[in-house]
Amino acid sequence: MPELPEVETIRRGLKKFIINQKITRIDVSCEKSFIGVPPVGKIKDIRRYGKALIIDLDNDSSLMIHLRMTGQLIYDGAERYAAGHPSDNFTANLPNKQTRVVLHLENGTLYFNDQRKFGFIKVIKTKAVESDPFIKKLAKEPWSMTPQEFYEKLQKHKNSCVKATILDQTIICGLGNIYADEALFAAKIHPERKSGSLSREESTSLLKSAREVMQKSIDSGGSTMATYVKADGTKGDYLEKFAQVFHRENQPCPRCSMKLIKIKVAGRGTHICPNCQQQPCLRSIGHD
Repeated sequence: MPELPEVETIRRGLKKFIINQKITRIDVSCEKSFIGVPPVGKIKDIRRYGKALIIDLDNDSSLMIHLRMTGQLIYDGAERYAAGHPSDNFTANLPNKQTRVVLHLENGTLYFNDQRKFGFIKVIKTKAVESDPFIKKLAKEPWSMTPQEFYEKLQKHKNSCVKATILDQTIICGLGNIYADEALFAAKIHPERKSGSLSREESTSLLKSAREVMQKSIDSGGSTMATYVKADGTKGDYLEKFAQVFHRENQPCPRCSMKLIKIKVAGRGTHICPNCQQQPCLRSIGHD
């Protein structure tokens, strides 16, 4: 599944090709992949809520798109630009057997492909986007959350390990496995620490680190280790240039030179420095 920086990269990449184009017809070949009555209208904007893309039309309706595991958005016009799970579809003739929805535009075509059929496009009234159950349950993103709000969230889930807490999209939105590992390393916090054991200072440091590692990834075009790529089909370079621990087990820590290790936390492969991120110990819950 894409992480927030990959979806934001897709939003930015597609925006310059589809804004102000009119959707003249939508063809649906898989009912599971499209929810609602296919609308027509001019595209006014493309937004993002967490990992969901929102295409706003000028007829007061919007299309919510979630790529899930294997979804793709491929724009074919004067140029072809692809986003999503990389495959031969990026250069193949379209539509093909993985094409679920086709959006016909005035000057091009936007294909929604999805091999495993977990992704979807859903028609929503624009004014009702924020109240849609899928969107409504999302918490604030790191950039929108204050240190005090984040600290209070951690305290409400004080008995859960901090990695599990920050992966919960209803607590803080947008952090996936890669960026959780990177943020915890940057803040020198062991992922198995109880959320309630973090002091206000540690909580603030973790929130700041989350913002920084995700912004660096957005600026570089996302992660190459994820299955998502830039809108033009090229991969981002975050892991090569900026990642400190993710997928770097057995390499020296960039801070202390101790060998990085991979463990399992909250059911997820987790990359840490055993020296910089000390094992959790007994400590009081609920610092001031």
